[in-house]
Amino acid sequence: MTMTRRHVLGAFGAAGLSTLASPLLAKTRPITISALYDLSGGLEVYGQPIVDTLKFAVAQQNEKGGLLGREIDLKVYDPQSNMQLYSQFARQAALADAPDVVFAGITSSSREVVRPILRQFNRLYFYANQYEGGVCDRNMFATGVTPGQTVDKLVEYSLRNFGKKVYIVAADYNYGQIVADWVRKYTQQGGGEVLEVEFFPLDVTDFKTSISKIQSARPDYVWSALVGGAHISFYRQWQAAGMHGKIALSSTTFAGGNEHVVLTPEECNGFMVCQNYLQELATPENARFVEAFHKMYGADYPYITELGMGAYQGFLLWAAAVEKAGSAERMPVIEALETGLSLAAPSGQVTIDPQTHHTIMDVHIARVENGGLIPVQTFAQQAPVDTAVSCNLREHPGDTQQYVVKF
Repeated sequence: MTMTRRHVLGAFGAAGLSTLASPLLAKTRPITISALYDLSGGLEVYGQPIVDTLKFAVAQQNEKGGLLGREIDLKVYDPQSNMQLYSQFARQAALADAPDVVFAGITSSSREVVRPILRQFNRLYFYANQYEGGVCDRNMFATGVTPGQTVDKLVEYSLRNFGKKVYIVAADYNYGQIVADWVRKYTQQGGGEVLEVEFFPLDVTDFKTSISKIQSARPDYVWSALVGGAHISFYRQWQAAGMHGKIALSSTTFAGGNEHVVLTPEECNGFMVCQNYLQELATPENARFVEAFHKMYGADYPYITELGMGAYQGFLLWAAAVEKAGSAERMPVIEALETGLSLAAPSGQVTIDPQTHHTIMDVHIARVENGGLIPVQTFAQQAPVDTAVSCNLREHPGDTQQYVVKF
């Protein structure tokens, strides 16, 4: 979505007139959601499924009559994986759209660009992505998984099934660095050994040297925290080097951008992942969700991603809070969410943790198989233990920091 200066000024004018309107008109205006997600620029493999699920959620809710008798209006911006555009569009959305809630950001850097802006303008913020944890901000709710909910499960599974020696390859940004620390911690606790850790900028596409190093190190398995369209090259080069099937691979990021669909089965079958959502989950809620989603987008829609589900369940929690509060205003909605709001989502039961504003949820270990993710083991109702170490919004509601767990 591109808005010109004339559009922005027009929006400001409309906003000014609305202050003179009657209370009745104020109650009948649409409820507005602004969404800032990368639809181009390199991270669109993550952004497009998120926007698709938000559009689906809004359409589904509007078919039910909207919220509080008001239609929901979704405004989508494409920051193009550019932090300057994230800043520009966050301000533009906060002022011109006057949104009741904002869903935004894929990477941690994009989150940390928009978070202070939305707090400054008192716009409620939902960050729906998997991330490294630690953000403590009463104005933000996180509805994706953190390492404290997934990494220990997958490390323990990998040590038990593959062996004690691991080689880590990770994206060179907050999530990759912190996940590598978590993997090291749990590997050592399990009596294993991290042979080496390598970090790669998000635009790196040549992994041949690294693969040669892995071959020489001879680990029992590789832990991948690679992300983005460029890093998919690792898996193709891994298979081309004859390594697929010889050394196991585990990841908490693989499949988040539908890598398991883009790659051939020969390139990725047998990889192990740990996620909050799998399209194959055999629950009534998920069956209804998948059927309705495919009715809107077609049966040939690529796999519904965990990141898309993070946004969908974030929307469900926000909508339930609006209904509970009887208002779309920011503080009543925050207070409704802080009651520990809980609901049955397609991913399982999801509950807002009042202390951290993160989400208590199920996580699942799964095996990549022919473009799908086959559930292997489920861990019910995992709390955001990493963030809870440092964040207590009940005692410190004015906190706005991101904490890093020290190892």
